[in-house]
Amino acid sequence: MLDHYRMYAAYNAWANRTLYDEVGKLDDGAYRRNVGAFFGSLHRTLNHLLTADRIWLKRFTGSGEAPTSLDTILHEDLAGLRAAREHEDARLAAFIDSLTEEKIAADFTYSPLTNPAIITHPLGPALTHVFNHQTHHRGQCHGILTAVGGSSITLDLIYFVRTEGSKFL
Repeated sequence: MLDHYRMYAAYNAWANRTLYDEVGKLDDGAYRRNVGAFFGSLHRTLNHLLTADRIWLKRFTGSGEAPTSLDTILHEDLAGLRAAREHEDARLAAFIDSLTEEKIAADFTYSPLTNPAIITHPLGPALTHVFNHQTHHRGQCHGILTAVGGSSITLDLIYFVRTEGSKFL
């Protein structure tokens, strides 16, 4: 599983770079346009992804910022948001690299923001959730991107493996 999560971390960083490259070509109005997605705009959805990752990494590592609301705007400007995203992707990859198979299988306890109960289950499903959550909202970003006039991009995991991640084959 550790190699699987390493692949996910590398893919996640690649997909985020690919998305931010395309989003960076938009004018500010298109970037902030509310198109009715769950978080409304690219600006708000990309901030949500960073917010959620910070929350999970704080749970995983015990360090770092952890916003208290899932719709927190961490950065008003795209450049600052992108820099923070790249930093968080590096933190996530470093955390994955610190794991062992035993740690992935071991119990993990946390409290969700939306339901402050104590939850315990193996770490592995929480890691999978983090990567799946990124994929889910990047898909929304792709839809928003094309709706506001941006180009369609390829973000499929298998495309990453074929082009950038051949070491995972």
